[in-house]
Amino acid sequence: MDVFSSKTNLNLVLEFLDSDLEIIIKDRTLVFLPADIKSWMAMTFHGLEFCHRNFILHRDLKPNNLLIAFNGQLKLADFGLARDFADPGYKMTCQVITRWYRPPELLFGCRYYGTGVDIWSVGCIFAELMLRTPYLPGESDMDQLKTVFRALGTPTEEDWPGHMKLPDYVPVGQFPRTPLRDLFTAASGDALSLLSRCLTYEPRRRVSAREALHHPYFTSLPYPTHPSKLPKPASAQSRPLEEVDGNVQLSASGPGVKAAPPNRLKRKLSSPIDGLRPLARKLDFGQAL
Repeated sequence: MDVFSSKTNLNLVLEFLDSDLEIIIKDRTLVFLPADIKSWMAMTFHGLEFCHRNFILHRDLKPNNLLIAFNGQLKLADFGLARDFADPGYKMTCQVITRWYRPPELLFGCRYYGTGVDIWSVGCIFAELMLRTPYLPGESDMDQLKTVFRALGTPTEEDWPGHMKLPDYVPVGQFPRTPLRDLFTAASGDALSLLSRCLTYEPRRRVSAREALHHPYFTSLPYPTHPSKLPKPASAQSRPLEEVDGNVQLSASGPGVKAAPPNRLKRKLSSPIDGLRPLARKLDFGQAL
């Protein structure tokens, strides 16, 4: 919304969002319905589809980087590890994405990758929403691989051609594949189908964000809950920052919060989207997508 400097600091003024998906998942007073999970997943895929359509990899998708607005809208945040991927032959680091949400190709040291790394992370988030606990919580990179293979089975050359030639490949052990239905007992067939498409070993076979939005999971009943009716913690912001006569009032009160320069506490801002395209398409939650 704004950028200003103060001494040697560069300050970014962002929309205030005081909740995230991790807070909601951990709040045991909240009960999720299948339609609620479907709504959060639809908004996540819409935001990610916009990023990928504009050749941006997020590279750090996880529940506490999916922020929740006062009206229930989910927004992708924290693009500190994001980068463009217009050139498919450009070498990139594999030391990205929080370990529990990191795909196996990065754990094996792959330096050439695309949108599939974000899709794997979304699959882990999808599973976490259904389980209410992290799906693949490894304690180290090697343990992370073992955790993934215990859950999904050790990949073969047929499952994932060429994975044994990746730079950091090491044999991890042989684990049988366990059907997703054995763990996600309450999930619908369409939900398990989309989950398996996200957690496919071969990155090029994973579903794209655009394809995911057209998956039968989103067109079958129940339809996604409207964002305003989604579960939210009691402490969540009930309304946005006050706007008066076009002014945005920034509060600098509270423990540990440094006050902004006096002339910045209240200033007239032009619309943050003036001259820009909307960052995401609106969802119609009343009918099939």
